[in-house]
Amino acid sequence: MKRSFLAAALFAATAFAAPPAQANLFRWANDGDVNSMDPYARQETFLLSFMQNVYEPLVRRNRQLQVEASLAERWEQTAPTVWRFHLRRGVTFTDGTPFTADDVVFSIVRAKAQGSNVGGSLASVKEARRVDDHTVDVETHAPNPIFLEEITGIGMMSRRWAEANNATRSADLTTGAENFATRNAMGTGPFRLVSREPDRRTVLAPNPGWWDRPEHNLTRVEFNVIANDATRIAALLSGEVDMVYTVPPQDTDRLSRTPNIRVHQQAELRTIYLGFDQMRPELLKSDVRGRNPFQDIRVRQAFNHAIDRAAIVRTVMRGQARPTGLMIGPGVNGHTTAGDQVAAYNPDLARRLLAEAGYPQGFGVTLDCPNDRYVNDEAICTAVVSMLARIGVRVTLNAQTRARYFAEILGPRYNTSFYMLGWTPNTYDAHNAFFNLMASRRGDRGLFNVGGFSNARFDELVTSMAVETNPQARQAMIEEALKIHTDAVGHLPLHQQTVIWAARSNIQLQQLADNYFPLRFVRVGN
Repeated sequence: MKRSFLAAALFAATAFAAPPAQANLFRWANDGDVNSMDPYARQETFLLSFMQNVYEPLVRRNRQLQVEASLAERWEQTAPTVWRFHLRRGVTFTDGTPFTADDVVFSIVRAKAQGSNVGGSLASVKEARRVDDHTVDVETHAPNPIFLEEITGIGMMSRRWAEANNATRSADLTTGAENFATRNAMGTGPFRLVSREPDRRTVLAPNPGWWDRPEHNLTRVEFNVIANDATRIAALLSGEVDMVYTVPPQDTDRLSRTPNIRVHQQAELRTIYLGFDQMRPELLKSDVRGRNPFQDIRVRQAFNHAIDRAAIVRTVMRGQARPTGLMIGPGVNGHTTAGDQVAAYNPDLARRLLAEAGYPQGFGVTLDCPNDRYVNDEAICTAVVSMLARIGVRVTLNAQTRARYFAEILGPRYNTSFYMLGWTPNTYDAHNAFFNLMASRRGDRGLFNVGGFSNARFDELVTSMAVETNPQARQAMIEEALKIHTDAVGHLPLHQQTVIWAARSNIQLQQLADNYFPLRFVRVGN
């Protein structure tokens, strides 16, 4: 009788219990890892995009890439150089502690401090001040017409968490440094970090206390690093993963014809380019002794005419890129079609220019290149090696994973003579590329000016356009700066690549032109 009663009770409990919620696991893959859980560790699209699922900015971008409220529910300017942010009330970090003005002030100071790689986005900030628990004033050195756009990539961290875990400063990835925030995370965002296996897998779960209304329906997210292109695509086709963030151009047509697979693609705002060391009196990685060939504009012009950008787009990128003559592309404020003229491919002219510069037999140099960061990055560099060989330049290709590559070529060492990089202006404005990539290195300015291009008039224009509020006058400054850089062959812009993702047909997602991938827009199910 006792057994019958227990069995009946168990049946009743089972019969009337709510059915378990459907588990919507989302598994996706990329060819490279995030490298750090610290949102300030690197000014890189993939890291910034991934970490915004955990750490949120004061203002964010919506599906149309327009600035909208996030942790700040509203703001105004109390003076031309003072932005007052009114923080959203009731927001907590995933450990339950409230988000306050102290966290904002701490985050801005940390993002500007040594070890951070995102300080350029806050270069105009003079001071952040707490007004009360839910109000912060941010003062800039001068009026800044694009300040809100600049801070969309700065996630807010918990001061209490960072202090308790000895992570009050960002660990500098360029030196291989680590601290608690490198492998752990605790933010206010739609997802929380569950586990971290560097170079293998990172797992996220929804934040049940998130302040916003979830548009996603995910119950678990697994991000997998699959470096090999064929293996990554095979994992998608077999159902081992649901989405691939980096699709090789050669696989796009096949995937688009595959049942239950959907290819997502659009033009990206990123420009892929080559740069050269123009600062050192002697190159680090060259067989030329006692001088630096790249300090001679004729050598830079020779390289410019030796590279067949159209052929790279046609053969390496399979047509999924746009050749460019500028360091900014369409969709970035300041770009003009008239100014975007691609240098003519002319190897005969290139050889004459080299001879005039004193290198009739060419010279040897190493090209540093990533092999897991941009679409077909190593293949592009291989093509460049072949093209330069036609004019007598002997190029040794040094292709590395992004973690090793960025540590090698970025500051404070800048250990490179000739390199590839890509850049998406996160403000969608030319000033961002000018300030970070082309302005003379000084403090946060020119932090990614790896080759050390320097022009006094260019620097003056960058400073002036940062505070110019008249659109016509500002555009004139942008165009003059672009002409100075182009005429000096400061860098070798190659193309703007196409963003290509692929996912199973039951995955709904939002593809953005800046290649950010917000998980808050992902849904599983038809």
